[in-house]
Amino acid sequence: MFGNLFEEEEEEGFSSLSSKGRVVKGVDEPPPPRGKSNLCGIKNQGGTCYLNSLLQTLLFTPEFREALFSLGQEELGRLEDKDKPEAKVRVIPLELQRLFARLLLVDQQSASTADLTDSFGWNSSEGTNQHDVQELNRILFSALEHSLVDTSGSAFIHRLYHGTIVNSIVCKECGNVSQRQEDFLDLTVCVCGVLSLEEALWNMFVEEELFEGNNLYRCAQCDRLVTAAKSAKLRKLPPFMTMSLLRFSFDFAKFERYKETGRYTFPLSINLRPFCEPTDAEDSDYSYELFSVIIHKGGCYGGHYHAYIRDIDELGQWEPPEEDCKPKAQKKAKENVQEVHEPKLQEDDPLSILMAIISQESSKSVLLDQLGQKLMDKIGSSWSKKFRKQYGPIGKFLQSHSDVFMLVSNGTRVALKANLPSPDQHNEPPTAPDGGASEHQPEADQKHEPEGSHWFDLNDSTVTSIRESDIEKQFQGKESAYMLFYRKTQLHRPAEARNNPQYKVPTHLVQRAQEENVKLQEMREKCEATNNTVELCLHLASSYRLENGALQPVGKEPSENPALSFDRRKTVGDLRLAIYQMQELWEGDMALTVAKSLPAGLHLYNTLTDDNISLNSAGIYNNTDLFVWNGRDVCGATVLTGAEWEPVLLTVVRPFLGEDAEPAAAEDPDACEESGAAFQNGGESGLKKEARGFAGGSTLGEVKEALGEPKESLLCQEHRAGRRREEGAGEGGGASGWRVFPPDDMQRTLKELSLRDGDALLVLEPQSFDSSMFTLNGDVVTVTTPSDCRWLQVEFRPHVKEEEEEEEERKKVKVPATGNMLLSEVKQRAVEELQLQEQPAGAGFCLRQIDCTGKLLPPVCEELSVRDAGVRLMTTLTLCPGSSPRASQLFLHFTVGMAPSAGLEMDIIVEKTCTVRECLKAMLEAVGLDGSCWHLRKLDWCEEVGEPLMDEDASLAELRISNGETLVVTEGHLPPKGFLTLTVWLHQDPKTITAGFNHTDNGPTGEQMSLSADDPHDQSLLVLCGGNAAELRSVGQVEISDEATLEDLKTQVLTLPALQDVCLPTIGFMRVWQLEGSRLARILRGQQATLRKLKLTSGADVCVQQLLKEEDLRPKEVLLNIKMGVPGEKSYYPAEEIVWDASHDSSPRSLRSCLAAHYGLSPDSLLLAKHQPDKYTWEEISNWTQQVSKKKKKKKAESLLGAPFHLKDGDMIGIKNLLVDNNRDFITQEDVQGQQRLREQVEQRRKGEQPAEHAASQKKAGQTKSRKPEVALSINVGVFR
Repeated sequence: MFGNLFEEEEEEGFSSLSSKGRVVKGVDEPPPPRGKSNLCGIKNQGGTCYLNSLLQTLLFTPEFREALFSLGQEELGRLEDKDKPEAKVRVIPLELQRLFARLLLVDQQSASTADLTDSFGWNSSEGTNQHDVQELNRILFSALEHSLVDTSGSAFIHRLYHGTIVNSIVCKECGNVSQRQEDFLDLTVCVCGVLSLEEALWNMFVEEELFEGNNLYRCAQCDRLVTAAKSAKLRKLPPFMTMSLLRFSFDFAKFERYKETGRYTFPLSINLRPFCEPTDAEDSDYSYELFSVIIHKGGCYGGHYHAYIRDIDELGQWEPPEEDCKPKAQKKAKENVQEVHEPKLQEDDPLSILMAIISQESSKSVLLDQLGQKLMDKIGSSWSKKFRKQYGPIGKFLQSHSDVFMLVSNGTRVALKANLPSPDQHNEPPTAPDGGASEHQPEADQKHEPEGSHWFDLNDSTVTSIRESDIEKQFQGKESAYMLFYRKTQLHRPAEARNNPQYKVPTHLVQRAQEENVKLQEMREKCEATNNTVELCLHLASSYRLENGALQPVGKEPSENPALSFDRRKTVGDLRLAIYQMQELWEGDMALTVAKSLPAGLHLYNTLTDDNISLNSAGIYNNTDLFVWNGRDVCGATVLTGAEWEPVLLTVVRPFLGEDAEPAAAEDPDACEESGAAFQNGGESGLKKEARGFAGGSTLGEVKEALGEPKESLLCQEHRAGRRREEGAGEGGGASGWRVFPPDDMQRTLKELSLRDGDALLVLEPQSFDSSMFTLNGDVVTVTTPSDCRWLQVEFRPHVKEEEEEEEERKKVKVPATGNMLLSEVKQRAVEELQLQEQPAGAGFCLRQIDCTGKLLPPVCEELSVRDAGVRLMTTLTLCPGSSPRASQLFLHFTVGMAPSAGLEMDIIVEKTCTVRECLKAMLEAVGLDGSCWHLRKLDWCEEVGEPLMDEDASLAELRISNGETLVVTEGHLPPKGFLTLTVWLHQDPKTITAGFNHTDNGPTGEQMSLSADDPHDQSLLVLCGGNAAELRSVGQVEISDEATLEDLKTQVLTLPALQDVCLPTIGFMRVWQLEGSRLARILRGQQATLRKLKLTSGADVCVQQLLKEEDLRPKEVLLNIKMGVPGEKSYYPAEEIVWDASHDSSPRSLRSCLAAHYGLSPDSLLLAKHQPDKYTWEEISNWTQQVSKKKKKKKAESLLGAPFHLKDGDMIGIKNLLVDNNRDFITQEDVQGQQRLREQVEQRRKGEQPAEHAASQKKAGQTKSRKPEVALSINVGVFR
């Protein structure tokens, strides 16, 4: 039943898996070694946590493991021969042997079960399917038994796990006993209604079932119906007892699965004699101890398995859990120490209660006459009432447990032997002195776990130490025990098996594991060496010189810097020695300094001085730059190191008289480009720019001195805002502002002045203000420069429609230009430079700009100047085939019949004074069309066909048609002014169709209406309204004035051919919805309201719905769908419509009162919720009301028409009657399935897949999908008989 329920939960610590179930790693990255526990985990293939938990349990069952290893290759065959046709290779036990050997001997954090699951015959998807571990336990044992037929191990499963139960029926009249024996490999015990494992076993094997009354038993000896008693007993006990807990059940009243999460205890050791047939065997034959607990975390539809396992052979390294080792407050530490010595409080165990009472006292002792009172305070009951009948007086109980309790202070106080009171607390010596107790107490504190009882939590790839007491945490809750594994206490392990993982492992598997360990070690060493190898870039001092505050390469073409690959685990001294060996001619000291390339040049930071530290500790990483020098100077110049001396690359700007600049620019375009880069705004006089680097710790006065400027010179910094204005200016010309540094700033460093790389520094001498370029106003210098020496780049594109041209086909040329130059002159120069004069006669060209996306803009008017056309200098224009418009013309794009797509629109040039009619005629002539049934439409903001140009006699300028706009030539006559075209749909309401709404004698019935809906030419649409699916049928279009009323619209809709046979008593029996997407959005209200007032636009979709009674909704009346929940079930009665008047009060109280009046119930007994159909959830409408102080103003009541509910027409409201229904959950089974479907869709999208039901959901909304079918768990086994 539960084969496919347990879906993995994404939790912290779980393996991150690829689609094939393997951990996503680097190609050559080896698996990590084992952790602190020295035990190996198992990788999760995506959903195999149930398999991993069972395999770990079997591995830590030494008798199972050794019985499996005892089977040799002569019996099982060799895996290398499994593909040979005649070879009988028992693949499953062989793969299980290999897996166990890897888990025991291979040094890796986790092993893979891929080979084992392949031997099961599972495909790749089986690794992600979830199954029940109890089911797997039985199927795996069956597969092993079938695989080991005719071998020496054919009976080892039977020997270890097989037991028998005898069922007896005793006749109460003749005493005849009828018995039937049955075998078991594991016992399934009940959890529901039971508090412990012992109670469940008592009910199974001690309690008798009586056959009496109407349920009599036919006795074979009496040959009639008699009273009888039925019972069961354990007859044969196996060495290993497996208990499967029935945590998952099925509620036949609610028809749903659920998990029992109540408290269910089980002992660490158990004696099964009371549950067995009476024999003369010793108690040790019935004694078992717990060694494994498989735990399930989650619910019945999803979860995760892991196992608590006792390491019997002590193969792992047990350490105290991490939380016990973390430093905590003294009080918490004290509590931890107490937990070691104090047993858990159990109300039925007087020993644990008394020990807890005494240990919690500060003096570790209690007055004997106060012990009874403290006991009553602890458990709420006296000793006489709860324990005296079974254990006798409390004094006698203390004497019978003299190994635990002792009397002190002359017999007036009782204490624990492990916690003697200190002498300063009680002067009297103890009556039973035990001087060694206090001395051995620290040792007891240090001993966290008894020897031989190491427990571990094996959670897929993760293995952690746990305490034996942690098992008690799995008694109850969503994370609780699911399977229990006990072993007989008589099963003792040999001494040589302890701490010996190779014990009884076949030699060939040991050798194979050793070889795998060698390979893993080699891979790890190689990977570690690769990960620790860094590439260092060496800069030799002989190749650099100090200039402008930074190190610059010698020569224009610097030599390549040598690279060095080095292990960062080695020391700085090793690195220095390696560089010495590379530079054989090096003489003197060698200093290694970390460097960094900055815009100003190479700068040095910290020098590596300690030769004994590793490069990793020194902060040397991959691609680090190291400067190799003597540590003092470079070419005789002292080098300042450190972050405070980082150089800053400044742009030094000076006035420049450029008489020779203009001819050079005119003759050579490249020189013009350099001119544009070296001059700001160019011209007869301009600003010369020069990049200079300065040390960041230099003062501004030192910078002035380095520039060689006189003391009276001014240094100015450009305004940040001014720079942005200049960069955004149309031509780059105009005025810019500079701030003069005050005298106090001359002593401040560049770092203190926040000067950064690229900042401009203007240097002005006093005589510079004699020029009209510079104006000083206070501490602000305004620089005004002309703009008549710039350039434009022209790029030739021979094919306008081809956006992906080869780069070599596009020729480029720079044309000197000014703001006053006509664009026709720019084009003429470009044509001459590009040598396009030889083009065919009549071939014209135009200049076009390009936007930021690379799209060509309309051609520029060549009659205008560069400035008037809005063309920025130093930008690019494209020279394309075609004509350019004059100043009185427009360049338009147009397309025929559809919205334009890339490359399909056509171009046309028309006069601005041209009318819409003339423009349409020119476009039709351009594409070779004729006729009068065409009109023009504009594009809306969505680039879709929009409103038509209604006034055909208006000019394009009057309609504000701009240059470069796109028009659509649309077929059909121009609709009348103010008319709307609406698409009409008919609401196919099943209730209306079956019941019929037409009450006239001669009108068509609802049945006749449904026949007309089956027209194969009609279009159908499935929409949602309040979570319900409704089918719509297209019935045509209507054209109606926007000044018409809603009543006129209803009347005109009835004239459509598809609705000619429909007859309504009045138009009040018709409801009109507005469609938005695939939903019925709102009801149109007000019979006399105009369509313009109702905000209907042309192209809108409306839906008409037939009603059984007349309706005229007011603006604040809301039509809601309501449905009452079926008591005790996750379902609802059929939905019905109700009109809620929210004009006066739109609060939850008003809605609840309206629904209470509708159903005749009290408002306080109703629980309401709004359905969210897109999320398959219900949003509860709270009953809570705001309490407002009398002194404060009355708070505005919560409105359901606003946030967060936003109730509107068609919303679904669920109702629960709390008088008869205790279930406050509104979720239905359809909602659960819908949420599961949404999760599957999200998971498929995350994996990059298309949801399988996506197309179906588009076609039929609202249709729920059942949970995916469960897949039976199976293991394929060959035939070996």
